[in-house]
This record gives sequence, structure tokens and C-alpha cells, in this order.
Amino acid sequence: MARDYYSILGVNKDAKPEEIKKAYRKLAVKYHPDKNPGKKEAEEKFKEINEAYEVLSDAEKRKKYDQYGEHWNRVDETKQGARPQGNYEYQFEGDASEFFGQSGDFSDIFERLFRNQSSTGRRPTGARGRGQDLQSEFSISLEEAYNGTTKIIELPHEKIRIKLKPGSYDGLTIRVPGKGEPGAGKPGDLYLRIHVMPNPAYQRDGDNLFQKVPVDLFTAILGGEKEINHLSGRLKIKIPAGSQNGKILRVKGKGMPAYDKPGKFGDLLLELQVMVPENLTEEQKELFRQLQSSFNKSRSFA
Repeated sequence: MARDYYSILGVNKDAKPEEIKKAYRKLAVKYHPDKNPGKKEAEEKFKEINEAYEVLSDAEKRKKYDQYGEHWNRVDETKQGARPQGNYEYQFEGDASEFFGQSGDFSDIFERLFRNQSSTGRRPTGARGRGQDLQSEFSISLEEAYNGTTKIIELPHEKIRIKLKPGSYDGLTIRVPGKGEPGAGKPGDLYLRIHVMPNPAYQRDGDNLFQKVPVDLFTAILGGEKEINHLSGRLKIKIPAGSQNGKILRVKGKGMPAYDKPGKFGDLLLELQVMVPENLTEEQKELFRQLQSSFNKSRSFA
């Protein structure tokens, strides 16, 4: 029995492209193998849905299908070669929510993948044209940006692994060739925009990191060493004697790694916050009075 791609997607033959896309996304979410583990019927339905969408979402393929039916791709095969039907391979390991920050809601994945296809990032398809590019985005922590990380992305037909180098920055866009929509020629590409989430302990300025460091009054006056938390672990710094509140210390090479420039780092800028002791005893207050008096005397003889 011939397959009716319109019936598979549940749309009329005069359905507009946006209706076809909407129907596809709804069915793909419903029959996605991750939501139907071990169900062979759902797996086959998922393949059918993708095969139907591959044809009906392409204006040229749809025109041929409407004219020649299920065997549309065998027309003129002696001239340009018959195109095989799609072979949908996929791997599913783990939960996609670990990547997209959702709780098993695959509709968000499709929403991200199909976002902005009507913008300049969308490439038209033709009889010999390449598929449309897709755009998506995801977030990583500042720690992941510092150290580099690997993310697993669940696409409608497969799972891909994205490895990010150290130094990733907010707005960085990664191009994944051939992972966009299929076309009459080559498939389009997938563009992934990276968002680095804010970290309350740091501010980032290019490859430099800015951090506020509390310092007790006595270390600020007399100088000393202090251990601070750093993205690479614990870091020991020297506090110069007589450091004023708000003083900036520059620690070279302890900022963010420069993206795609191995061995190059920005600087770490530390703003000292001198902490004045509270709840002093009368004895401690008297000692400060004596210290104050000695300063006043030294100024009077100057």
C-alpha cells in the first residue's frame, strides 16, 4: 500500500509549509524514541514522520511527490540518479534535559532547533540546493567555560557530541556541518550559540577576571598572605602592607584562557575589601585609642 505523506503528518494536501512544520514537530515529540523506550511501533512511526517531513518540507520534492506519488524520487533516475529514502540512525544515552535544562519536555528542543529559520540564517532549497541551516543555543557555567566541557545534544534523528575548548565566551557560535535540515543536495549546518551563565563570585571582561576579596584590617595594615577560591582551585596571594580599601591587585595569567589560543590567559584582578572589626571589647577599643593617640603625636611632631 502506497504511503501518503500528508496522512502520516495529518495535514491536507493544500497545507501551508508552517502547518506541515507544526504537525511534524508535534508528532516527532509524541513518537520520539526517548519518550517511547523499547516500543518498536513508535520507532517505526518516528521514521515515517521524518521521511514524510523530509519530502513535504522541501518545495521541489513536494512538487514531485504531488505529481508522481511515493516513487517521486525515481523519476529521471537515469539522468541524475535515484535518491535513496532517508536512513534515520540515532543513539539515545541519558536524558536530553541534562543539556537543555528541561524536565523531559522535548518540545523545547524542537522549538530551539527551528527558531529563526525565517531569518537570514535560513538558506533556500532547490532541486540541487543544500538544506536549511538550523540555529539553537545552550548555556554553560563559567567553570565549564574556564576548563572546557563536552555536551551531548539530542537532534530529531541522532545524538551528537559537542566539545568546547577552554575559554568559551558568551555569544560564541559553533558551526556543526551537515547537521541542519536535509536538502536536495547537501544538508544544511547547525549553528549553536553559547551563553555563559553569570557567576556571582566573578565578573568577566574579555579574558580578564575581576574578583572581590575580603581582607581583615590587620593583614591590610601589616601585609601577609591569603588563600582565595579560583576557577582552577585554591590560589595563594600576597597582600602588600598598607593596602587601602578598594586597592586592585593584578595577578598575571590567572584570568580566563584565551579561546582557541592554547597557553594564553588573561589576568585576575582582585579588589581588596578591608573588613573593619566589629563588636570590640573595651580592652580592644582602648588599644585602638592608644594607637590613635600615637599617630596623632607623630603627626604633631612632623
